[in-house]
Amino acid sequence: MSRTLSRLRIALRDPILVPAGRAMVATPHAEAIADQVRSLTAAVQTVLSPPPAIDIRELQRDFTIRANEAFVLLHAARLSVAATNAAPGVRLRFAPKPNKEIQPLRDATLDLDIGVISGDGAELRGQTLFEDSFVGVARAGHPLLKAKPITPELYAACGHVISSRRGHIKGPVDEALAELGLSRKVNLVVPSYPAVMAVAAASDLIGLLPRSYCQAGAAKQIEMFELPVATPGFVIAQTWHPRMDADPAHQWLRALIFDAFRS
Repeated sequence: MSRTLSRLRIALRDPILVPAGRAMVATPHAEAIADQVRSLTAAVQTVLSPPPAIDIRELQRDFTIRANEAFVLLHAARLSVAATNAAPGVRLRFAPKPNKEIQPLRDATLDLDIGVISGDGAELRGQTLFEDSFVGVARAGHPLLKAKPITPELYAACGHVISSRRGHIKGPVDEALAELGLSRKVNLVVPSYPAVMAVAAASDLIGLLPRSYCQAGAAKQIEMFELPVATPGFVIAQTWHPRMDADPAHQWLRALIFDAFRS
């Protein structure tokens, strides 16, 4: 306390407290600023206090989530229902995902990004929602489906439709086929998984889709089959910027989405 009082005396250019017998008394300047000091102390305590608890039922807020079209088709409805049931004043806005640019998370244009985590943006936080893998799809009655088993040679010999936002036609399947001295012919490149499904259902082209997309009931008029080559799985996660870590409303949203996939 003595050291603190010494620093205050230097800063304020006033003794502040002086001896009076066995006690200390305030100087006129100290008495004059006492009310201001009390107000400043209260303000500092408010600033340093943790964020107040929020009433989710009373929350009025829009959250913007970036995800691809397939995720929106499969999960947007049930996430909206869950959010509205818990917080009627909350609105979810799903934004398109033309790329994985992280700046919108940094400047809070986006609240969350859902998808495969990229290697960029090391400062971002992430939470796994589920694990996935690729499977092959073909129209019902496709000649390939009659083969028992479907061999890498038969698979590679088919025409293929793939999804790529950037027009890339090579991936893990091609790497696995190349190890066997095989390659596939990509006849068509489309921008989304729903488009792959539509093309596969209406043609003899075979496609590649996430297993979760097929198992969730989105696949119609097509059949799923296991790929004849091994490909790595991948993780679907929700990511956000650490600036939102302690925000109570954002914490609630992350927990709601995580719980929706935990089961």
